[in-house]
Amino acid sequence: MRIPPRDVAAVVTAVLAPFLAALVLLPLRDSLTRTNLALLLVVVVVAVSALGNRWAGALAALSSVAWFDFFHTEPYESFHIRDRADVETAVLLLVVGLVVSQLAARARVLRSVAVTDAEHLERLYATFRLARSGSCSPEELVERVREDLVDLLELRDCRFSRAAEPDGGPLPRLEMDGALRAEGWIWDLDLQGWPDGEIELRAVARGRIAGRFLMTPTPGAVPAPLETRLVAGDLAGLVAFALQVPEGGASRDPAAPAITGHSMVDGG
Repeated sequence: MRIPPRDVAAVVTAVLAPFLAALVLLPLRDSLTRTNLALLLVVVVVAVSALGNRWAGALAALSSVAWFDFFHTEPYESFHIRDRADVETAVLLLVVGLVVSQLAARARVLRSVAVTDAEHLERLYATFRLARSGSCSPEELVERVREDLVDLLELRDCRFSRAAEPDGGPLPRLEMDGALRAEGWIWDLDLQGWPDGEIELRAVARGRIAGRFLMTPTPGAVPAPLETRLVAGDLAGLVAFALQVPEGGASRDPAAPAITGHSMVDGG
């Protein structure tokens, strides 16, 4: 699975930022104590952790210790430390850097989760309000949810079909609980990424299938987190209720045309 560009940038920054900071601090080497120099490098570690991730923060802490040793302890421009006090400062820099990097990364994740949850709640409420108001037809609601799914899951394409079963046999299926099933097995999205080809997300109401969204992930895209996949399932459920599944069948009209991102008619 392709590594996200953000993570690649975080790793590169974790290696280079402490090196550049240590170089910038060279003119202050004789006027500042070793402890103060180490504290300034901790600031760099915090910045990397806040912008990147916890692994980048840990790498930045290690890089900071290495360049602190190389540029700011005697003998200079060597990874050997002669003075015991400098050894203690380097060890403290590593410990504090690691701890602070994890705290900063955790704070960034919590902040991101809070913002994402608020966005998900707003999206769900807007779609629910639209469905309840009756101001749009079921087809318009399907199109609204289709666009939401493309945005939420970073899809290359998405279409809706009322067919009872997809053509060509079973497809990998995104369940309402956020899990992905492929050929009867739970697909590990974190390790394997999205499977190739289309994935179905069923629109289910009262235990019956009103239709299915046939989704094509963007090649190389990182799968959305569980919370986002749960929102996708809830949106599909709203579509199912809007279509008012009858008591005796899998859909109101299994032969009805599908709705796609390119037109409102799809022969599939």
